[in-house]
Amino acid sequence: MQKRSNFSSKIGFVLAASGSAVGLGNIWRFPYLAAKYGGGTFLLTYVVLAVTFGFTLMTAEIALGRRTGLSAIGAFSALDKRFGFLGILAAVIPIIIFPYYSVIGGWVLKYFSVFISGNMKAATGDDYFTGFITNSVSPLLWFFLFIALTAIIVLLGVEKGIEKVSKIMMPILVLLSLIIAVYTITLDGAKEGLIYYLRPRMSDFSAKTILAAMGQMFYSMSLAMGIMITYGSYMKKDDNLEGSVHQIEIFDTGIAFLAGLMIIPAVFVFSGGDKSALGAGPGLMFITLPKVFASMKFGGFIGTIFFIMVFFAALTSAISLMETIVSIFRDKFHWSRKFACVFVTVLSLILGSLSSLGFGPLSSVSWHGMSILDIMDFISNSILMPILALFTCIFVGFIIKPDVISDEVRVSGGTFKSEKLFTVMIKWIAPILLVVILASSIATGLGLFSL
Repeated sequence: MQKRSNFSSKIGFVLAASGSAVGLGNIWRFPYLAAKYGGGTFLLTYVVLAVTFGFTLMTAEIALGRRTGLSAIGAFSALDKRFGFLGILAAVIPIIIFPYYSVIGGWVLKYFSVFISGNMKAATGDDYFTGFITNSVSPLLWFFLFIALTAIIVLLGVEKGIEKVSKIMMPILVLLSLIIAVYTITLDGAKEGLIYYLRPRMSDFSAKTILAAMGQMFYSMSLAMGIMITYGSYMKKDDNLEGSVHQIEIFDTGIAFLAGLMIIPAVFVFSGGDKSALGAGPGLMFITLPKVFASMKFGGFIGTIFFIMVFFAALTSAISLMETIVSIFRDKFHWSRKFACVFVTVLSLILGSLSSLGFGPLSSVSWHGMSILDIMDFISNSILMPILALFTCIFVGFIIKPDVISDEVRVSGGTFKSEKLFTVMIKWIAPILLVVILASSIATGLGLFSL
């Protein structure tokens, strides 16, 4: 059997896991959802869910990985062979997500190159983004470059590649986020957007707010993708698991919060207080924000910093996705890291190319109005992830029992301060919330219900 890699330190684990959690979902998805669902009301709801629901699922996944010393493909069956199918499901999810996520990562690289080369005005054109993604060649080249950068880091291994890069990128990402946030909240006219973002209003609170916050938390914290199980398998036994989870939550929620400070006041200034300007989804980052930067003093410089920050966030998440897939193939087939990396790279290039071409030559391939990339996102995020998380709760709550996870948490420190919360959440509350998330996600994706 191959010797299991380890993170060299607790901070290495925390930064790598935080890098996984902090991605595109934090920087563009969180702000537009916050704007749509009441600003401060959404923010408060999200934080409450993150420290309860999110904490429970992340603790369970990391503990499963560390206890078994295996990636998701083997962790479940190692504890109960009847549930080996969950490992297969956990393996499929990142294989679906990584290729199309890297396509978007290529878009980020493209925009960074545009800003750093001084061509910001070109990016402000109404048709610039559409013209770029519908091109057959250009998006593929940027996608290939993003995949290559990710593969090189994963090829270097857990300690020399993933941990080292995370230790560099995460502090820089936090620093850049702070710089842009401070700059934007000091813009003339930003006060209105800042108040909207920070002040909860009960009149804005609704079931849709809770559903949107639950979906974002699930999407943002890298849950039910096999990632936290894989990273947990690299975690040393003497590292405090409960404390590490809390630190990951702080990083993840903190970056999402800063993203809101960066984007919401700035777009409020640009749009004259029109909240609908924030509801553009991916278009917020690639269509609206370039125009916002162009309207700012030092906009070219701020835009360049912003897109390098987004690139770091996208890359750290992509690294965790690829490492999870590589770990799964290594555990299943006992491949070398080099061979597994090459295989996963080739597979991802093929699958990702389909998603990229889905906006151009393959645009006729659609389902319920969704492009190939959107279909992959719907299948993975709206269907498979909630199903895996639900079965994980059932597995931990009623098959192996919560005590197995609690014992693993106590290995390092001898205490599990949130054990009662964990037990109640994993057995009863989280499964109910996950059923609601699954039903609403499917209904929304099929156009039967609108959040």
